[in-house]
Amino acid sequence: MKIHIINIGDELLIGQVVNTNASWMAEELNKRNMTVTNITVVADEAEAIRSQLDRSMSEADTVLITGGLGPTKDDITKNVLCEYFDDTLVTHVPTLETVRSYFTRRGLEFTEINKSQALVPSRCTVLLNQVGTAPCMVFSHNKKTVISMPGVPFEMKWLMKEKILPLLEKHLGTEAIVHKTILTFGIGESFLADRIEQWENALPPHIHLAYLPEAGKVRLRLSAYGNDHAAILNEVDEQIKKLLPIIGDNVYGYDDDSIAIAIGRILKKRNATIGVAESCTGGLVANKLIEPSGASEYFMGGITAYDNRIKMQILNVPEDILEKYGAVSEQTAIMMAEGCRDILKVDYAIATTGISGPTGGTAEKPRGLVYIAIAAPDGASCQHYVFETTRQQHQERTANQAMFDLWKILNVQNTPTKK
Repeated sequence: MKIHIINIGDELLIGQVVNTNASWMAEELNKRNMTVTNITVVADEAEAIRSQLDRSMSEADTVLITGGLGPTKDDITKNVLCEYFDDTLVTHVPTLETVRSYFTRRGLEFTEINKSQALVPSRCTVLLNQVGTAPCMVFSHNKKTVISMPGVPFEMKWLMKEKILPLLEKHLGTEAIVHKTILTFGIGESFLADRIEQWENALPPHIHLAYLPEAGKVRLRLSAYGNDHAAILNEVDEQIKKLLPIIGDNVYGYDDDSIAIAIGRILKKRNATIGVAESCTGGLVANKLIEPSGASEYFMGGITAYDNRIKMQILNVPEDILEKYGAVSEQTAIMMAEGCRDILKVDYAIATTGISGPTGGTAEKPRGLVYIAIAAPDGASCQHYVFETTRQQHQERTANQAMFDLWKILNVQNTPTKK
């Protein structure tokens, strides 16, 4: 099944609202072996909507539309669809009662403009929206299906899960699609491509590879197409087995995993605890560590020691260390990590100190320099990096690198589980 997604709204085109609907819809559809071949954002203009409908109806089996179904004058999707399919608007009584109940439960007046939400083209099939007021409308035309739904994300998601996806699954063909994402860190996109070139060139034609880089990480997405889901899933698994000996040291998870989840899994298994002492990242590492549910089992706390006075008074970094080596140094980073471990009484502690810029760099210590120290049960270690990016990107790269450095240490250590 080939699907086009049309997201309607001026707010999407001017960047006022991020189009999260499209990515969520595409992911859910692909999970169910439905191929999204086009995603388009169009303005709240009748001609723009009609033109895109013409293109999508000629190329896709199903067209999913979001947006433009509110009760105000700038919401024109319903009227355009009514005209497009040469229909007239009528009152859909179940929708009218649903909308009336929606306002009554909230103690709000049920106005004429609210009643207009129940007007729908006479020949469409209405899927009741039980979490909002705008109806979902299904049109069938020349063996093609057009489904129009609200653009409000929680309404769209409810309708997709409860109504639309089950409806579409009834008409699925025999095509099977498998997506598997390998999550890597610590190797740039171009270096990664060089390393896996032979493996990539040997992939069969029906398995495609995509590189998705971000802030020190690269996701490798394998997409396989065929008629037997189990068979192509097995093929993808076999290809991953061939890949791991090449880049296994840089692979920390798959699909929806995060490095925080991978770290948490190890810490839980060892019944170990962790804390952080942050300077340049200002709490960002702590924020990443508490991302997974259940992080309270291992994350004990953090200290944001931005000023040298806090490094000395709270983390017990000796003043002579700061004077001799500076706040941005291996010696200071290690003392911060060890101080954090001792104060919070944790098994592991991460410390970050660096120059995020855009000012503050010198010839000896350039802008972008960062030291990341990790204090573990068997001692402390420190790595330094230079991330020549914007201030915000430097902080993100540093926090991500700190997580990866910790993950590497956790993977190579044979730290015994505490009793």
